[in-house]
Amino acid sequence: MPTRNANAVWRGGLKDGSGEVALGSGAFSGPYSFASRFEQAGGSNPEELLGAAHAGCFSMALAAALERAGHQADEVKTAAEVTLEMVDGAPTITRIDLVCRAVVPGIGEAGFQEQAEGAKKNCPVSKALAGTEIHLDAKLV
Repeated sequence: MPTRNANAVWRGGLKDGSGEVALGSGAFSGPYSFASRFEQAGGSNPEELLGAAHAGCFSMALAAALERAGHQADEVKTAAEVTLEMVDGAPTITRIDLVCRAVVPGIGEAGFQEQAEGAKKNCPVSKALAGTEIHLDAKLV
């Protein structure tokens, strides 16, 4: 299996500095700053990149699990909301909410929920984030 990479550069102090993040594939690069991370300014931040990774990983894991169970999904759409809070004086990712809506012909709600919970537990990004509270809201549409 390949090793993936990304890069970041930061220039200046914490509050007055700025940086850029880039995916090794070249698919994304963008600026980030104190304000884009801890306030509402434009630019990217590590939490949204982590959320994109988690949503993508979960969607693929669920599609694979459904397929193994004999139900190929027409669509698995997942959003990830990553919560950053101060804990003991330090910024901490405390929670990730995955919201999934899927179109899966021929599967019942109970079977879908079983596959969704398994995907949440077993996708590689969920495993890497095992110390973070992960909530799942998965529904068939």
